[in-house]
Amino acid sequence: MPSVPSSGHPVLALLSSYQPTGEAETADVERARELAQDARDPWLRSLPLHLTASALVVHPGSGQVLLRWHQRQQAWLQVGGHGDAGETDPLAIALREAGEETGLPDLEPWPDAGLRHVAVVAVPASSREPAHYHADLRFTLATRQPGEAQPESPDAPLRWLSPAAALQLTTEDNFRETISRTQRLLAG
Repeated sequence: MPSVPSSGHPVLALLSSYQPTGEAETADVERARELAQDARDPWLRSLPLHLTASALVVHPGSGQVLLRWHQRQQAWLQVGGHGDAGETDPLAIALREAGEETGLPDLEPWPDAGLRHVAVVAVPASSREPAHYHADLRFTLATRQPGEAQPESPDAPLRWLSPAAALQLTTEDNFRETISRTQRLLAG
């Protein structure tokens, strides 16, 4: 029988104060909450639905956002990904993943450490794993050094864009919502 995380579990604490917008996000938050309550380790990649943490990186001075090409998804998206063994803090995971994927040395939560969006997204099968779902916990991170961004590999290029251009470039509706929320933050 799996052990059940306490109410002090970082994901449960984060979700308890988060206010979803609309029916779809409310359902996604509930799925993420149930996963965090019921799974021994909700970050395990072997689960058909598991947690991930991501961030839309911004440069507040220029009002631009940073997108990364995701080969598997065939889409321009935010940075982020899976927790490593023993990691449980979604913001720390998003910061680590964003640093690895962008090379930016000064990333920090912006305008604060709040959760910005929750979305359950389908991930297509690959040669290494079957199709599955991510319960993605999304944040906004800022850099003061946008010119320092470096892709982690040649097949994962990065692009700085205005939020309006990013909205046109991405094909994922759930990510459009993340961009729109960030666009409102950037506008003040």
